[in-house]
Amino acid sequence: MALTTRSELYKRALELIPGGVNSPVRAMRAVGLDEPFFVERAEGAHLYTVDGGRYLDWVMSWGPLIFGHADPETVEAVREAALRGTTFGASTEAEVELAAEIADAVPSIEKVRLVSSGTEAAMSALRLARGFTKRDRILKFAGGYHGHADALLASAGSGLATLAIPSTPGVPSAVTADTIVCPYNDVEAVAAAVLRYGEGLAAIIVEPVAGNMGVVPPADGYLEALRQLCDASGALLVFDEVITGFRIARGGAQERFGVTPDLTVLGKIIGGGLPLAAFGGRADVMEQLAPSGPVYQAGTLSGNPLATAAGLSVLRRLRDESVYEELERKGARLEAGLAGLGRVRRVGGMLTLFMTDRGVRNFEDAQTADTERYAAYFRHLLDGASTSRRRSSRRCSSRSRSRTRTSIARWRPPVSSAANG
Repeated sequence: MALTTRSELYKRALELIPGGVNSPVRAMRAVGLDEPFFVERAEGAHLYTVDGGRYLDWVMSWGPLIFGHADPETVEAVREAALRGTTFGASTEAEVELAAEIADAVPSIEKVRLVSSGTEAAMSALRLARGFTKRDRILKFAGGYHGHADALLASAGSGLATLAIPSTPGVPSAVTADTIVCPYNDVEAVAAAVLRYGEGLAAIIVEPVAGNMGVVPPADGYLEALRQLCDASGALLVFDEVITGFRIARGGAQERFGVTPDLTVLGKIIGGGLPLAAFGGRADVMEQLAPSGPVYQAGTLSGNPLATAAGLSVLRRLRDESVYEELERKGARLEAGLAGLGRVRRVGGMLTLFMTDRGVRNFEDAQTADTERYAAYFRHLLDGASTSRRRSSRRCSSRSRSRTRTSIARWRPPVSSAANG
């Protein structure tokens, strides 16, 4: 017998899946929910749950669905690709076409390698940076998320610019020993770290617009300073544009802010809702990858034909500047509507509501936001939707009652543990 209710599904999931979810953020414990959502289907801007709820979705699978759920053009592209085969383990024309689309859009990318996830892309980009520079250390920023590779699951020790310690059990201290952590938007801390560790520094990796800590824009001159510090030390500058890529501009943050990194990490939108990511950059750096060079990286499903079909369907339509004009318009409207509830930080189609009256420039600031108040607001919206549904049931047929609940289903907590749903 099929399991049809949220509680039944969650009980069964707990028996089979750790925590009942396949990615921790989906548990929604940060907003005080006892059970996660179980989605039956989605269309356009709305999610439909197994309990018959209909919710306005502000998250869109954590970013990939720039044209909404079940976008007809994307679905048709995937269907046509599936009829030709779901995977080949060999090269296809679509891989080349998608690589060309990415290289045409992103200023830093001369050559690109397709992979299957943002974690894989970031991990591989840093391996390449180490192989190219023949150095070991990397510098990241507190609150930044670049996937769950061991060396990147690091938190700051004491002081402003320190060698990192593991932030989760299972990561050996030796793995994070070459990871340096600095506060985001603090040029002086980065300069001090480069002065101290620069001779062994392979790369600085940064979300050019912070996303994992909540949306925090770069301060004026911050990205330019990172570029200058990398040039001075011989380290590579790596932009993690998994979230910002193709969202805040077709060419991502590097186009919007006019700063070109050496390597770029991409994901989410470039797969059109299917598992696909990429990393790319300067040709002389990328040529160090196997089989051209000695730095090994591989993937059985890299450039999967279904994912490349979805990605091409989406990226080709993003050549139209009116898409970004509309994102800007809707983002500004949402920002204005939420402004009375706290501090809203927005860059284009990225936005976070922080329950605070103070400015938010880095992870430390983000942590001062009132997350309990935020969680209460989240639950209030869901409760309000339930109340609205009960009221409407008195004047709706049983068929229409199951689709009357419309509210905000999911919203990124201002301080979350991951940038992936």
